Amino acid sequence: MPSSPTSSHVSAPCRLEWRPSRWLTLTLFALGLLAAFSVLASEMPLAFAIPLALAAGGEGVRLARREQHRPARMLTVVADGRATLDGAAIDDVRLHWRGPLAFLRFDAGNGRRQRLIWWPDTLPAHERRELRLAFPVQPTAQPGPSMAS
Repeated sequence: MPSSPTSSHVSAPCRLEWRPSRWLTLTLFALGLLAAFSVLASEMPLAFAIPLALAAGGEGVRLARREQHRPARMLTVVADGRATLDGAAIDDVRLHWRGPLAFLRFDAGNGRRQRLIWWPDTLPAHERRELRLAFPVQPTAQPGPSMAS
């Protein structure tokens, strides 16, 4: 009797690249410019407003450049919920969704909590679906007993 091929219930690991978002970079830059304009448009004396506006604009540019130059990261999630980031194991991995944004919080082993955020411009629809399937749905808190009962 020929034996039928056995099928494995183990799925392939999910591999996703995280990279800095152009949307976030542009938003940080725009917020810095708007902050500088807001200070200049206020009734603050110009002697204080100009240095403060330069500082606000400069901080917006600094934050945008810092975000733009963050290195790309490779996340790998296997079927049993274990995950690695750039080949190093990460613990206590939690994925949260806020609309189209995906927030991945984890412990990188050095005792510090870290996070990665995927913006819509960095996570295409097929990868968004793959990320949703890679992490099990986390149960929500159950409401306590009613005071009336």
